[in-house]
Amino acid sequence: MKNTLIIICFLIITLAGFGQPKVLSSQEVDSIFTSEVKRQLNIRFPLFRVYEYSDHSGKHYLVLAEDGYPENDIPKNDSIQGLSIKVDNEQLKTEWSISDFRLKQGSEVSEETSIWFWAKYISLVDIDKDGFSDPIVIYGTSGLNGTQDGRIKILTFYKGAKRAIRHQNGILDSERHTQVDSYFYNLPVEIQGYVKGLMLRMMNDNDALFPNGWEEAMQKKKIRIDER
Repeated sequence: MKNTLIIICFLIITLAGFGQPKVLSSQEVDSIFTSEVKRQLNIRFPLFRVYEYSDHSGKHYLVLAEDGYPENDIPKNDSIQGLSIKVDNEQLKTEWSISDFRLKQGSEVSEETSIWFWAKYISLVDIDKDGFSDPIVIYGTSGLNGTQDGRIKILTFYKGAKRAIRHQNGILDSERHTQVDSYFYNLPVEIQGYVKGLMLRMMNDNDALFPNGWEEAMQKKKIRIDER
């Protein structure tokens, strides 16, 4: 297990040093994503961040938008929207999109107070070295106890297809569980290892508490992982 963790961490460090995307400045964002362009692309919320990156298929933008609201003078988010945009003959075309919102009622653990993209975990590098970027987008929510009882969603896009890992944090053991798309296990082993490395990093950062034995469960290709 120790050697596996070392390999995963080395892979993350190695990939982080090459092909890093560019975060566009506010001036660059405004010049590219004008009001008319945002209308055409159906970008509904204020832009939080825009990444520019390239691979063998051309230039792409990852556009992240968040719809905020104030709560006791503290900024919060109601909804999020993410789009992958490809530059095709100088035209911007949507490749895929994601959207979600905070759960105000009916949440498994508590009412959610905010939802946002976890930018420090987002990756746009070519993980399996086939010449094409393998985007990983992660976002989460906070509840009454912050991220300790919020949700986390890990989205991996491989050849245009989305695979998701959905996790519910919780104060109590019985509240924590992880759901893995079965198609996640069809991803190249390099990408699976990279995602597991990000999950370990989230735990080390105290942003996530995955169920005990989650690594062994994923090695066995489990779909539902609950606290033992």
